[in-house]
Amino acid sequence: MSKQIEIFIDKLYRYDRILEPCYIGFPLKKGLIFDTENISLMDPAENALLPTQIKVTSRYGDGSVRFIFIRFLADIPANEKCSFTCNLPAAGEEPESCSLEDTDFRRFNPVRVKETSDGIEVSTVDDVSDTLFSYTLKSNSEEVFDLITADDRTFPGKQLSGPILKKSGDANAYSLKTGDWKVVEDGPVCAILKTQGTHINNITKETLSFELKLTAFAGKSYTEVSYRIINDTDNPFDIESLRFQVKRNSEGKVRTIAASSNYKTDYVTGENGEKVEKVIDSDFLMKESNEHFAETFYGTLFADFTDNDGGVCATIYQAQQNYPKAAMADADGLTLFLVPEDVEKVILESGMSREQKFLLHFHSKEEEISSLNDRSIVYQMPYRPYVLPDVQKESGVWPNIFPSKNEPKFERCLIAKADNHCRCYGMLNFGDSYDSNYTAQGRGGGKLIWSNNEYDYPHACALLYARTGIRRFLDYNIASASHWMDVDVCHYHKDPLYIGGQWEHTKGHVIDGVMVCSHEWVEGLLDYYHFTGDVRGLETAIGIGENVKKLLDLPMYAKAGESSARETGWALRTLTALYIETSDKTWLSKCEKILDDFKTWEKQYGHWFSPYTDNTIIRVPFMISIAVGSLARYYKQFPDEELKGLILRAVDDMIENCYVESLGLFYYKELPSLSRLGNNPLLLEALTIAYDLSGDSKYLEYGIETFKNNTSDAPSYTSAKKKAENSVIVGTVSSKGFAQSMIPLAGFQRALTEAGM
Repeated sequence: MSKQIEIFIDKLYRYDRILEPCYIGFPLKKGLIFDTENISLMDPAENALLPTQIKVTSRYGDGSVRFIFIRFLADIPANEKCSFTCNLPAAGEEPESCSLEDTDFRRFNPVRVKETSDGIEVSTVDDVSDTLFSYTLKSNSEEVFDLITADDRTFPGKQLSGPILKKSGDANAYSLKTGDWKVVEDGPVCAILKTQGTHINNITKETLSFELKLTAFAGKSYTEVSYRIINDTDNPFDIESLRFQVKRNSEGKVRTIAASSNYKTDYVTGENGEKVEKVIDSDFLMKESNEHFAETFYGTLFADFTDNDGGVCATIYQAQQNYPKAAMADADGLTLFLVPEDVEKVILESGMSREQKFLLHFHSKEEEISSLNDRSIVYQMPYRPYVLPDVQKESGVWPNIFPSKNEPKFERCLIAKADNHCRCYGMLNFGDSYDSNYTAQGRGGGKLIWSNNEYDYPHACALLYARTGIRRFLDYNIASASHWMDVDVCHYHKDPLYIGGQWEHTKGHVIDGVMVCSHEWVEGLLDYYHFTGDVRGLETAIGIGENVKKLLDLPMYAKAGESSARETGWALRTLTALYIETSDKTWLSKCEKILDDFKTWEKQYGHWFSPYTDNTIIRVPFMISIAVGSLARYYKQFPDEELKGLILRAVDDMIENCYVESLGLFYYKELPSLSRLGNNPLLLEALTIAYDLSGDSKYLEYGIETFKNNTSDAPSYTSAKKKAENSVIVGTVSSKGFAQSMIPLAGFQRALTEAGM
């Protein structure tokens, strides 16, 4: 029987949007559908089908669709919420027609992609001006674009120069060479093209890699440029400047604009080609007030030139968040500075990468400034279509963290924990937080210790988004996963053991960093892939999984009991997640050994002790809880009575030996010097698992005080004090706190409600 799922868009902008490009990813119940060709999206207000572009991002083991990703074009009314209906026909059911020819929804000009002998051609027709917009790309070229055509204007490649890279201390700019262009997605709603290229120092012959993606949209005369620089050299790379230029190709009077905003946009204009510029640096941010959740929106930064033939507007995505940035226009054209010269240092450590995005908008001379500003702001804060939490819950793909009864006080607490992380601005920092406790301990030798998304903060954000449908938690996932993929993962190293792996929390994100199984996660990256369709999320998760497998071959993991319970526990969780995602059984190759090690560990020592001082092995409750959580995830896929018993005995032992009866709390670690009372919410996950496996509510009783302590207050989000310390930092709370709280607290609250407690 067919199923219908409502897709919602909340009220956002004051103007009607016509055929606005949108996307959404959401999960489906196992066995519901097996292919996508019969799926359609209906606008009930127009009683018409929407143009769609659909792909499957994950399947269940039986081949049915686990996650679906839909790009679509929609008319969105001004100042109103709207909804659309996704029709999912059952197998063998007659589909509702949704071919291009039969789609009656205003006017639809699809993106067209044509592969040529030496590159790719992309074209569409602007839905508003009814003019052609196209560009050609040549492989192995010294220019990104070979030619751009906008109406009757043409821009040869040399008029669109960059990204132009300069290294500090070197007066010569690096030359550029693209690789082969490849089609990532091929219309009709959206087309994505990608190339791997190289920056080349023509004097020293030093090279630096980059990845470049172009995204074109149906019926629009703009394209997104995504540029990711990769330091695949052995030394830090001090970027002097990094810029992209669009040069004018006509004579006569020109209007120039540079603009920035967070509330009302501030314009600097020139009517006769005067140079106008906006610069975003730490001093600018320290002096500017802003009350937005920065992952969702901070403001905009763009430059524009317009003459009698038309204009070009360029907007840097999240420029304030990823400072330093600048935008300039003059009589010769416009320049975007992804790293402006002589402003602030950006040092890309060996193995780091960083993606930056901007929108190139080609428009007519009649386009109003307010319209350019409007498009720039929508680019910064796009619509985020969503499905209701019931759809997420019914799919069965998420942990059991959905409430069976609404408790407003608890929901406020959970939301406050998510919102109150510190915001750290800067090209290499945004999307991560520093950890004040690690820093105070001196781990960084006086430098900030960065969390590096410890405990899989992006996954916690994705779960809260699924649980509530509130868009900013998806924005949190996107910002943190984007940073994680670039900065916290090793993209180059002389030792292949490190490549693809995730760095443990450390100073400068990677400086003096190590890789261990207990600090490599993948679930938040997979969530990001499902929600955004960006395959880099999946590719990065697979790279981390491969790194974990390599680490498990090291001598430190060879003998059961020689490492802490969380080390191989986290490894099991990562490998199990990748098996669930891909149904590829090769991810299970190390899992059996991990399970056998836990069994051997219990037999040899009686329990899961961790080595601590040279002559002690101790119980560490939160580490045991991590292992229990990972084993439970494996058990869900492969139910086994022996494994169930192993989990329950571990929890029973923890209760018997680590619980302080008179105070109702577990201690931190089992040594007289460390047996202070603990408050780690991860213990609640272990107790919830024991309850779920046994049906015995006694396990929940041991967590009541820990639960109360973790939910005793629900501070509202306020703008915290700023400081500048190699980053502009607002607040002091690490994202780690929410990351390790989300599943334990939400799961325990659900269990309490079920048990009538």
